[in-house]
Amino acid sequence: MRLMILGAGFSGLAIARALAPTCEFAGGTTRSKTRFAELANAGLAPYVYAGGVPEAELARELTQTTHLVMSISPDAGGDPILSAFEGGLAAAMPKLEWIGYLSTVGVYGDHGGAWVDEQSICRPVSRRSIARLEAEQGWSKLTADAGVALAIIRLSGIYGPGRNALKTLDAGKGRRLIKPGQVFNRIHVEDIGGATAMLAKNRGEGIFNVTDDKPAPPQDVVAHAATLMGIEPPPETDFETAELTPMARSFYGENKRVSNKAIKAAGYQFLYPDYAAGLGALWRDGRWAR
Repeated sequence: MRLMILGAGFSGLAIARALAPTCEFAGGTTRSKTRFAELANAGLAPYVYAGGVPEAELARELTQTTHLVMSISPDAGGDPILSAFEGGLAAAMPKLEWIGYLSTVGVYGDHGGAWVDEQSICRPVSRRSIARLEAEQGWSKLTADAGVALAIIRLSGIYGPGRNALKTLDAGKGRRLIKPGQVFNRIHVEDIGGATAMLAKNRGEGIFNVTDDKPAPPQDVVAHAATLMGIEPPPETDFETAELTPMARSFYGENKRVSNKAIKAAGYQFLYPDYAAGLGALWRDGRWAR
């Protein structure tokens, strides 16, 4: 396997750590050379790339790439990568066998707290989720035309080392916002790495929700983190009167419970099936603060 991760950020590095040891070659991109050491520590040969037509060095490596992970978010103009390959994948990546596209469960939109799965109707609400669905469709067409396997990996709220409710509380920024009936799913970043690695090795294709077993009210997660830390949880705050950024408030406009049965049926076993398992492990091993 010759792997390239376009956009080796928080999730991309977890995928690298899961896959790089078994790769003949593994590379990843970032917008700045300042992150080269971070990518190298995860086993990736680093490249600078921010979208559009790749520069010569990266373009040469892409001609040898067999497995591609796309983890660059759409911007205001849409997916910044699709246009680079509008002439077809075969010309740029003639050896390509599989693509993993990291998307979001936000594409389902609001379902009033009901369960959704990969066959559920997508009715995204926010501009960012609409752009994600359009990008999914673009990559689906591109890979179908090229005969390349595509796994669309829809992620819920990501947490892990250095990005979690424990660290938020420790920084004095924890809040228990109360919106009756509101639930969210979450996913530990190491399960993103593990699930994507499994799909890459098997050239799995289709749509997969990579999300935990336990959709839960956000205030419950904060309270559990406080219990682990042995501190009092922050006071409850009514969502309607809370001061929130427009983006933070928009997340509460979508309410659903997301099923992960498809990725389990494909053979993946979650390391952290719910937030209690994930936060508990982060607290015990001290990685919550990284």
